[in-house]
Amino acid sequence: MSDKLPGYSKIWNVSFPIVLSLVAQNAINVTDTAFLGRVGEIELGASAIAGLFYISIYMLGFGFSIGGQILIARRNGEKNYGEIGRITDNSFYFLMGLAVILFLIIFFFAPLMLKPLIESPQIYQASVDFLKYRIFGIFFALGVVLLRSFYIGITHTRILTVASIIMAGSNIILDYGLIFGHLGLPEMGIKGAALASSISECIAAVFYFIYTFKKVDRNKYNLFRFGPVDWTIIRKTFNISVFIMMQTFLSLIGWFIFFMIIEKLGERALAVSNIVRSIYIVIMIPVFAFGSTTNSLVSNMIGAGDSRHVLSVVKKISILNFLIILSFTAVFALIPHLVVSVYTTDPSLIADTVPVLYVVMGALTLFSFSSILFNAVSGTARTEVALLIEVITIGIYLLTAYILAVSFNMPLYIVWTSEFVYFLIIGTLSYAYMKSGHWKKVKNAVS
Repeated sequence: MSDKLPGYSKIWNVSFPIVLSLVAQNAINVTDTAFLGRVGEIELGASAIAGLFYISIYMLGFGFSIGGQILIARRNGEKNYGEIGRITDNSFYFLMGLAVILFLIIFFFAPLMLKPLIESPQIYQASVDFLKYRIFGIFFALGVVLLRSFYIGITHTRILTVASIIMAGSNIILDYGLIFGHLGLPEMGIKGAALASSISECIAAVFYFIYTFKKVDRNKYNLFRFGPVDWTIIRKTFNISVFIMMQTFLSLIGWFIFFMIIEKLGERALAVSNIVRSIYIVIMIPVFAFGSTTNSLVSNMIGAGDSRHVLSVVKKISILNFLIILSFTAVFALIPHLVVSVYTTDPSLIADTVPVLYVVMGALTLFSFSSILFNAVSGTARTEVALLIEVITIGIYLLTAYILAVSFNMPLYIVWTSEFVYFLIIGTLSYAYMKSGHWKKVKNAVS
């Protein structure tokens, strides 16, 4: 079956559109942070906390969609195309129900949930204001991740780029108008940033569905029949997804708690960390893209009965990922002040941010390997193992951050070295599991 072994060109052809889509998608994060950095440090810090809070609950839906993606990829590898549409349709039912629940929880209870976590009254109020408008986007965001999983699962990823460019372009225009009161729109500050993101997600979701109805062979995939709910399919998808949902939620909650620890160091430390977070996410775009590729290709190969080549493909993806991340970090290391100045014109804020940025760039070279190994674990559908790895890693990561920040009151750039601990542990545990070969012997819910 060596002819089934994906080479570098196949890996790149699947990954590159995902990279481009994430570049466009993360332009939203960059735009929000850059614009709010010119509004004030309170708004900059609050958008970090509220944004992470929103992403944490969104990740429950995203995690379910990854479970669907694994199933779709497996059926695609088996050439059982008719089952793919049934998985997608029933995933849609589940995700929209989840969106209603999440909307109600955040809209009515977010202030109570945030109150005991945030010390600064100004950051607390700004965070609540942000979430009040941001949560309306949850319905459209989960619609987008549903179809994103469908296209990645069948390895047709080019449409992701177009959709994300549309979303990013809409967000930039709406941010400019709604944050500052330009283009005849009201001046809303941080509320405007949240509303702009929600509207942009709506536009992207509409585009995805129109494109799918017009361009995809829905008869081949038995797609969008919207028949009665099939609880067997939902249960099978959930059985795979539940661990991914918990793992992705836990991962983002871990980062949210990390920022809560940072908030104890003051509003300046939080503002610096939000700028770093935005740059961090930009550099991590190839990591996310190659991670999705790993997940899909591993599942496709197992579905095609070609599991013995999985580790070879994982190695190839890791090498490509490392080279691209190294290129990113090398360029950013040469012009750190220029990069940070995109987000703020305050010289002291720039000076405080650069040392933290250097720490993050070093950590990301390590993550280029560990992320691929971790996504390979999920791609085997052993999602309970991925969850266990995440639980162990997050626990040690947060303990390290707390000791450095609170117990020893170390400088901010030292606190951020916790990222090295996270990436080292998650990579080591993932490698040990994949190398063991135990995943080849276990019959799981995807079969």
